[in-house]
Amino acid sequence: MVLDTYKHKGQRQKLVNELISKGITDKAVLSVINTIPRHLFFEEALQNHAYIDKAFPIGEEQTISQPYTVAKQTELLSIKPKDTVLEIGTGSGYQCAVLCALQAKVFSIERHKSLHLQAKKMLAQLQFSPKLICGDGTLGLPSFAPFDGIIVTAGAPVVPDTLIDQLKIGGRLVIPVGDNHNQKMLRITKTSDSSITTQEFGDFSFVPLIGKKGW
Repeated sequence: MVLDTYKHKGQRQKLVNELISKGITDKAVLSVINTIPRHLFFEEALQNHAYIDKAFPIGEEQTISQPYTVAKQTELLSIKPKDTVLEIGTGSGYQCAVLCALQAKVFSIERHKSLHLQAKKMLAQLQFSPKLICGDGTLGLPSFAPFDGIIVTAGAPVVPDTLIDQLKIGGRLVIPVGDNHNQKMLRITKTSDSSITTQEFGDFSFVPLIGKKGW
């Protein structure tokens, strides 16, 4: 049973107001953040912190990204209903839930089996049905490519060429790139089979992207 109280709804509205004050403008993104019970993606002891704009640990030395980061990455992805989206790093499943609520067809890869299984259970409980895979996200998912959007929720040392290859023409890759502590948020748009454009959107801090094309 999904327990979502009036108190939680009030906390979400307060969070949405905070995200607006920090520059998030996409109404669809704000709407789904106002709808999804983020506290359910937390251990019970930490649920009171779910609507604070901070990252929190979820086990396996991983974190659930702060709401602003989730909102910003999702906004940069500019997805439309029925777009195919690949998420690298399922983690808690919260970002995946946001993508599903935006009516994207979502594929999500997580390398930690325990997190993969937890996310699978929670997303099913919330009646979302993404395709969840346990494996090396840096290699993407070539059998389901090309994608309209790819979102990476861990800090990469460089942009994996595997992910650019798996974008549709006009598709977007949103990825934090830098060292193990600080990264620049990039949006890479594939403009042809052999060309891309890159935009930069400020400094962020993610756990490292581990895999053959990561750290």
